[in-house]
Amino acid sequence: MSRALLVTALVVVLAACAAPGSAPAAPAAVPVPTAGPAAPPGTFVVPAGATIVIDPGHDGGNGRAAAAIARPVPDGRGGTKPCNTTGASTADGYPEHAFTWAVSQRLADLLRARGYRVVLTRPDDAGVGPCVDERGAAGARAGAAAVLSVHADGAPAAGHGFHVLYSAPPLNPAQRGPARALADAAVTAMRGAGFTPATYIGRDGLDPRADIAGLNLATVPTVLVECANLRNPADAALARSPEGQQRFAAALAASIG
Repeated sequence: MSRALLVTALVVVLAACAAPGSAPAAPAAVPVPTAGPAAPPGTFVVPAGATIVIDPGHDGGNGRAAAAIARPVPDGRGGTKPCNTTGASTADGYPEHAFTWAVSQRLADLLRARGYRVVLTRPDDAGVGPCVDERGAAGARAGAAAVLSVHADGAPAAGHGFHVLYSAPPLNPAQRGPARALADAAVTAMRGAGFTPATYIGRDGLDPRADIAGLNLATVPTVLVECANLRNPADAALARSPEGQQRFAAALAASIG
């Protein structure tokens, strides 16, 4: 065979090897949830049918399980945190875990009515935990588009208002942009519902944090909303009333576009 013919044959063989369908396709990249390129500021667009995880803070049985909730778990930044805590309470003893459960139930109803699939991190208000590292993994485990963690604060009584926590500095792509977009949407929705940004912490309702394990460990957009300060008399009265709980739930639901 002449050299010219040999070169021609080799080119034909190589072209055949590279023909479409002759090699396995590269695995598709896993999409990172985002607020969407067309989403206006202060919104977080999630299509109907998507999964939303609601994380009601603390649990009703934590107070009876001191050793279990003190167990150290990863905090997402190389250290550890206690599994969980008993949470805050009002001056007369109304507990944060009851508030978060009541609001989360109402929030779940509102989101389901709009066509979302809702997953809660605990089934009732009588258990222990889950630990904060499990809560941080809940969004990814459920295939969620977003996670709303519902809490209330226990700060000095002079302070009042809400604040929205997100992981900062970010540790992964979901925290880098989408989580901040969700935090902005939550602040916009809370303010739109007539709630006042916290007077004692954060700035304009936003509170970037590096010390919250459930946020550090999240790989889908996740925020933690401290809806009110339970030690403040006015906030406490609102938090324990059915009307106030419905208002909080409606505001949180409005943060999902």
